[in-house]
Amino acid sequence: MSKRFDFSNLILWLGLLFLYIPMLILIIYSFNESRLVTVWGGFSTKWYFELLKDEQMLSAIWMSLRIAFMSATMAVVLGTLAAFVMVRFGRFRGHTLFGGMLTAPLVMPEVITGLSLLLLFVSMGQMIGWPAERGMTTVWIAHTTFCTAYVAIVVNARLREMDLSIEEAAMDLGATPVKVFFQIMVPIIAPALLSGWLLAFTLSLDDLVIASFVAGPGSTTLPMVVFSSVRLGVSPKINALATLIILSVSFFVFLAWWFSRRAEKKALREMREMME
Repeated sequence: MSKRFDFSNLILWLGLLFLYIPMLILIIYSFNESRLVTVWGGFSTKWYFELLKDEQMLSAIWMSLRIAFMSATMAVVLGTLAAFVMVRFGRFRGHTLFGGMLTAPLVMPEVITGLSLLLLFVSMGQMIGWPAERGMTTVWIAHTTFCTAYVAIVVNARLREMDLSIEEAAMDLGATPVKVFFQIMVPIIAPALLSGWLLAFTLSLDDLVIASFVAGPGSTTLPMVVFSSVRLGVSPKINALATLIILSVSFFVFLAWWFSRRAEKKALREMREMME
């Protein structure tokens, strides 16, 4: 048993080191004085100040954050409705087709998705005059399209675990279906909604392939700027930007852990008080 335990710990630590050592090296080299990212030239924070002066990078960051926020929000709305239809409406005609179309973006290569959306927008522009040109709106629609599938899967799993007797009891007491949905179902599935929103936000913020197809002048996202700059040579500003992103994500993960830990302690304390 001891050998198995030690071996599993060894594999765990090797996996963690494989994942996090490159990030640690990136953070260290973000404080490199030299312009060459592989040559250490001394400690310096100048690349962080250079990043703050880069208007193109800052504009791309703001653009990506806006698109990711709107895409995640719309994906939660559409994904929740789709999951509700799949779980609560039973076996209706076209149920299998609807489920297959809903989950298709999960297995569809992003190149195919991006190309099909590009052809759609071009055809719509020629037929009805909208969109007149590709930009932030087309990127938002494209990101919402493939993020909705991920949200629907997360919410679908949570809805299937719900106890229907809670909804039935609320309706027996006179609550309307709309009131049951917003006052009972939504609070219960709130963790799934939050998880789906965060997943959609991350996917949208990280997307490069689809955005490259549907973006236009003035709608360059952060991954597109980073990819174009890396092709010309990795700039230390990219290391500084990646470090800030890693620290931001770590901070929010810590906050989520702290709040969940606090809620767990509160629940245990209330349970002890009830037992006493």
